[in-house]
Amino acid sequence: MMSHPRREWGIKNTGHIGELGVGPGDSGKGMKQRGCGAMVKLKCLAGVFLIPTLVWADPDPDRQAELAYLLYQDCGSCHGMTLKGGLGPPLLPETLRNRSDEALVAAIMDGRPGTPMPPWRTLLSKQEARWLISVLRSGDRP
Repeated sequence: MMSHPRREWGIKNTGHIGELGVGPGDSGKGMKQRGCGAMVKLKCLAGVFLIPTLVWADPDPDRQAELAYLLYQDCGSCHGMTLKGGLGPPLLPETLRNRSDEALVAAIMDGRPGTPMPPWRTLLSKQEARWLISVLRSGDRP
C-alpha cells in the first residue's frame, strides 16, 4: 500500500490555514514552535505583491508593435480606421469611460454574440487585451 505524500514529507493537514503561520487566526507565536522564521511570512507577502506585477507586465516592444498594427488594421476595419466607429462602435476614451476593463477584456477575448465582433482569444492573451485597452483609454496612438 502506498503512503500518502503528506505523511512522507511530515506535513500535517489540519484544515486550518493559520497552522502554517500565514493565515487568519495566527497570532505569530506559533512560528517559532513550528520552526518557521519571520522570513517565511515575508516571502509569502512578497509573492503576493510581486505576482500581480508579473501578470500585468506590458508586452515586449516587438509584440506592442504587432498589437498596434492589429488594433488599427483589424479592429479598425470594423471600428473605423481612426476608431471613431463604423460597423462597430467607437473605441475612444470617452466612449470606453463607463465600461470596466473586465467587460472590455471579455468582449475582446470572447467576442460579442449576436454582433459581428469575433472572439480574439486564439490570437491574444488577456494581458495583451489589457494592454490594448490601456492604449485605447489613453487616446494615444502607439
